[in-house]
Amino acid sequence: MTEKTTNTETEVSGDDLVAKVKEIVHEGNVRKIVIKNEEGERVIEIPLAVGVVGALLMPALAAIGTVAALLSKCTLEVEREEE
Repeated sequence: MTEKTTNTETEVSGDDLVAKVKEIVHEGNVRKIVIKNEEGERVIEIPLAVGVVGALLMPALAAIGTVAALLSKCTLEVEREEE
């Protein structure tokens, strides 16, 4: 059985980055989140296992917060599993 995935991209400001990532993770079915800078270069890539929440997500959110402080505008690429 092959897994089907979809990718979506959303532009966000650095100030809203952590909140948007939390929102996306809580929506579910997320396999990977990629944060790109204004030039489209990957800054950070976070693979997420099914059910990763709470304390397991905290180190990733800390890294995202650091990235957010450096970027005024970025793009979130979200890879989701199709149901």
